[in-house]
Amino acid sequence: MDLGLNGLRAVVTGGSSGIGLATVRVLLADGAKVAFCGRDEGRLAAALEPLRADYGDAVFAAPCDVLDAAAVEGFRDAVIERFGGVDILINNAGQGRLSTFETTDDAAWRDEFELKFFSVIRPTRAFQAALEASDKASIVIVNSLLARQPEPHMVCTSALRAGIQNLQKSLSVELAPKGIRVNGILLGIVDSGQWQRRYEAQAKPGETKDAWMADLAAQKHILTGRLGRPEEPAAAIAFLAAPVASFITGASLEVAGGVSRFA
Repeated sequence: MDLGLNGLRAVVTGGSSGIGLATVRVLLADGAKVAFCGRDEGRLAAALEPLRADYGDAVFAAPCDVLDAAAVEGFRDAVIERFGGVDILINNAGQGRLSTFETTDDAAWRDEFELKFFSVIRPTRAFQAALEASDKASIVIVNSLLARQPEPHMVCTSALRAGIQNLQKSLSVELAPKGIRVNGILLGIVDSGQWQRRYEAQAKPGETKDAWMADLAAQKHILTGRLGRPEEPAAAIAFLAAPVASFITGASLEVAGGVSRFA
């Protein structure tokens, strides 16, 4: 299927590793021009080098903390100078916090609110005018299944993920008349560096990573019997961002291996 991404200009926050980097690769492979950012300059450079070798000037990266309004605006200016405009924004920055209600103090609540909300608010605000100038504009927000299915050991993250789900719907309504679609994905457990570290720390002698993760999937009631791979949510993100999905807005696509318990 031709997604219609050829020649479109995309921005991916948190793009130097994991799902963000996998999304950058998928978009580039489908013919988009892609700018991505991250906070760690070394990781960013390491991600950019092989992509530049394969895609040349179609890929651009710059360090940016999405919680810093001035930094986001500077990144936006650099992207527009490089590509002349923006058609797609992927809001991907963010991470989870392990804590119960009892162990989450006021400062942790404020920090989590700042991270979850402003990692979406600031890039969206910065790139909105550029997106309005596109006739194929879309925003995709990478969220978590915790938004609908909270976990008590992640009470703070779960509550704020639910808030992002509400914000996404509000944005879809407000921005639709301006020609911008807004959708999101709800992630389950996806294999990443943290799960590699847990495997190394917790696996039994001689236990393969596949076997360890299959056992983990059974414990977590993941119907597919395994964890997700970064390229799988990346494919869902690319689809929702692409013109082929032009009649979809305000939607959330669950990418979680069937682990959800809600209808």
